[in-house]
Amino acid sequence: MALAFLARHWAAGQGGDALGLVVDHRLRVDSAEEAALTAGRLSGIGIRARILPLTGLTPGPGLAARARAARYAALEAACMADGRLHLLLGHHAADQAETVAMRMLGHSGADGLAGMAGLVERPHLRWLRPLLTIPPARLRATLAAEGLGWVEDPSNRSPAARRNRLRLLRGDAAGTGPVTRAAVAAAALRGTQRGVAEAARAAWLAGRVAFHPEGYAVISPGPSDPAALAAVLRTIAGRHFPLPPEQVAAWAEAPRAATLGGCELRTAGRLCPGGCLVLREAAAMQPPIAALPGAVWDGRFRLLGGAPAGAMLGPLGDAAARLRDASDLPSALLRTLPALRVGGTLVAVPHLGYAASYDASHVRLVFHPAVPATGGGFVTMRMQDFG
Repeated sequence: MALAFLARHWAAGQGGDALGLVVDHRLRVDSAEEAALTAGRLSGIGIRARILPLTGLTPGPGLAARARAARYAALEAACMADGRLHLLLGHHAADQAETVAMRMLGHSGADGLAGMAGLVERPHLRWLRPLLTIPPARLRATLAAEGLGWVEDPSNRSPAARRNRLRLLRGDAAGTGPVTRAAVAAAALRGTQRGVAEAARAAWLAGRVAFHPEGYAVISPGPSDPAALAAVLRTIAGRHFPLPPEQVAAWAEAPRAATLGGCELRTAGRLCPGGCLVLREAAAMQPPIAALPGAVWDGRFRLLGGAPAGAMLGPLGDAAARLRDASDLPSALLRTLPALRVGGTLVAVPHLGYAASYDASHVRLVFHPAVPATGGGFVTMRMQDFG
């Protein structure tokens, strides 16, 4: 509610407006009533509101992660449907302190200890967290001063969740105590350091690595930066998270044939004499999936349309042998290309321009890894940045 109130003033100052998105996880009997109450309060301060009810969430293992994924998916879809390019999230200083604590307990590296970023570049929009340095007591005081009510989620007090247990142990509901302040300050410092490191990593990638639409990369000769190499492996394997740099450090210092993080690394040969070829490990690829528009196979290739009815999208595999003359790429790489089959019969390999009896000229299948090798870089943000 505090974020919505502040966003309304900020947007008005920029000549725009704010849209309030209220997610109803449907995990508590009172959630629908609370969502309606919140939407009404938003409307009362001049903010158009939409309630986003979620379906399919049930209590059980991994509920927090499942709910988070469903929540963000719903929020992003609502933003895209309304033509919104920015999604503002209300994480505050106490949330940041808890995130840092959780990552410390999870033995996170320096990047993870930077906490949540103030700005995250997503494929279709940006996430902004302008309140990361603001204690929750100030947000409640702002609402109280304006005569605005809010809902306290009772599930935030349940000791069943690790974050809640850490919140109780911290004993700082106001978010103004020394532990919270120290954690937020440390996260901001590490965030600045992470931003510098990511900029250097991006420069290294730009100068040493070439990514190709067939889903492979070529690294020029010489030792590699471990963190940058981990980013390359994450991209080619379609992973959401990189391997820890220490797991790739030995290879980065002395490149050689190896299997790492779902990828094969081998000499690039004529593709780049003395360099390294990074391709998907065939044994680790995802089994075939239904070739529906928007489907993502193996975390790497997205089908945008054009597949015949009943088609399956999966690896070319052994069929690469009979298409060897269709490309100069290594055989091992051809096996990892995406292919369309109907009833087990190969009908199209778009990256090779191959089609059997099916016209594949309008098939749109693009290399679309889960996370790019490098993005906009880690960005910290303060409310002051909004004027």
